[in-house]
Amino acid sequence: MGGNISVGVSDTDPPLKLRLGDMPESCVALVLMYLDPPEICKLAPLNRAFRAASSADFIWESKLPPNYRYIVEKVFDEETLVKLGKRDIYARLCGPNPFDNGTKELWLDKSTGGVCLSISSKGLRITGIDDRRYWNHISTEESRFQTVAYLQQIWWLEADGEFEFQFPAGTYSLYFRLQLGKSSKRRGRRVCNSEHIHGWEIKPVSFQLTTSDGQHAVSKCYLDNPGSWVNYHAGDFVVGSTNASSMKIKFSLTQIDCTHTKGGLCVDSVFIYPKNVGKESRLFL
Repeated sequence: MGGNISVGVSDTDPPLKLRLGDMPESCVALVLMYLDPPEICKLAPLNRAFRAASSADFIWESKLPPNYRYIVEKVFDEETLVKLGKRDIYARLCGPNPFDNGTKELWLDKSTGGVCLSISSKGLRITGIDDRRYWNHISTEESRFQTVAYLQQIWWLEADGEFEFQFPAGTYSLYFRLQLGKSSKRRGRRVCNSEHIHGWEIKPVSFQLTTSDGQHAVSKCYLDNPGSWVNYHAGDFVVGSTNASSMKIKFSLTQIDCTHTKGGLCVDSVFIYPKNVGKESRLFL
């Protein structure tokens, strides 16, 4: 009965090789926390551990904006929120989310989680917009709102708006998206009607931006590049890390020199997005 039983790995056995799938899910989740959202999604299909870890709420909550609860209350109903995990919330917010009766949209930059906003021409106050001698709303696939305001001719051009929002800390840029000429499709090809374009080479257009905490920016620019959508920079504003309340911003586009008329302008929308959003992401705007 004195026989000894030896259990284990002998010195002559080959060493055990750990595979990627042997990593504990908790360790994988800690690694994923340091990656950007697109990188997390690329690694998720590797194996079961990565797939499970990539769905962890604490990972995606760290990628969401600090004020995401304020945001989701604006764009989701309560019934939808109950069904969504943090990863699903992030994915939904990365797509266009209309609010305020469809005159505004909000989305997150997929890589940084930065908050981007757009306000349609119907969300602006445009002088003479209801007079069909001057303005018309035209349908187009070239606008995220499927419609733009088209100016035929006017002496006094003024379009302004205001918007109150709880922005996460950071520096933001505000742009007006405009085009000289009215584009359409003809036999499957894009064409631009320049019939009404006039008056823009005489005086520049003035863009202004003010905020409720006293920031102010002014820029002037001659409108150019007929047939191409151009984002005209109105200015930047800064939201401090201690500013947890809403900020009101006011913005305007004017050309009120009444010595001449101007026309042939499409007003699509106003964009607000973090200044650090990359050029590739801005193409989505």
